[in-house]
Amino acid sequence: MSSPVLLALSGSLRRGSYNGAILATLGEAVADKAALTIFPLNDVPLYDQDADTDTPPEAVAALRAAIGAADGIVIASPEYNHGMSGVLKNALDWASRPHGKATLTGKPVFTLTSSPGAVGGARAHAQLNETLASIGARGVLRPQAVVGAVHEKIADGRLTDQRTLDFLVAGIDDLLADIVRPTAADREAS
Repeated sequence: MSSPVLLALSGSLRRGSYNGAILATLGEAVADKAALTIFPLNDVPLYDQDADTDTPPEAVAALRAAIGAADGIVIASPEYNHGMSGVLKNALDWASRPHGKATLTGKPVFTLTSSPGAVGGARAHAQLNETLASIGARGVLRPQAVVGAVHEKIADGRLTDQRTLDFLVAGIDDLLADIVRPTAADREAS
């Protein structure tokens, strides 16, 4: 049996992004259990309903296809002004379409947020999970996966705090368990 495929989205475009570092480290830490790939959001245009047609922009089509091909999703976001990043919200707006048929609907998703502050982006985490619930994604709710004082836990592009890494890997383990758990729709179909 092949390893589950996890698609990771970072809500930060910054070179040296803390969230990118966390996702890269998680990918290495779970490599024996799953294949985690980070999808770059740099080229995803601002959501425009006029452009949301049967032939959406190339980066949007690629994002939707990557989500559809993944067994599960891992999303990491910074907290900007008490919310998730605009880059991430924009990507989720594209991923939520077409309404009722989005590839993100029903997909298991593990979320985490980070911040240099003590509460690790807790407000962004709540907002992110609310948005995902609206889309119909299956949230894997590990007790609030927030990384406070993130700037003290990253060195050379990697998450170096073992306790935090262990906690986040346990969240990935929960995601992997959810991937194999049958949904109500699966049970009805059998």
